[in-house]
Amino acid sequence: MEVHMTRPLADDLGFLLSRASGQVARVTNAALAEHGLRVRQYSVLVLACDAPDGLSQRELATQLALDPSQVVLLVDELAAAGLVQRQAPETDRRTRLVVATAEGCRVREAAGRDADAALETPLRLLGDAERDRLRDMLTRIWTATG
Repeated sequence: MEVHMTRPLADDLGFLLSRASGQVARVTNAALAEHGLRVRQYSVLVLACDAPDGLSQRELATQLALDPSQVVLLVDELAAAGLVQRQAPETDRRTRLVVATAEGCRVREAAGRDADAALETPLRLLGDAERDRLRDMLTRIWTATG
């Protein structure tokens, strides 16, 4: 009989990342739900508010590592809520840019504050330097696999 050595779950990075992601997603989604948003909608709204001249849906899809068809649905939902608008740029009438409304940026600010506050629970054991290192490591993983 062959014996396979297995590692405990506490040593399995995939499991740990998945569990941590699940906890963060739960508290973040709960905070964003108070503003009628989900994480992906909030992500689109953040990018739109940070780009006053607007972004194309393709640019949003690239930055969020999503399929463009997913971004179309997210923008549809945000537009229906009055948080973004699609506008034609002067230079190319065939393209539509996603531009945040004033209300969209107000909601983004409030939702962001609530999401940050909610993250204090799962991240309470990490100091500022550890949070910065974690952010850097996760960004490196995300951009390398993007």
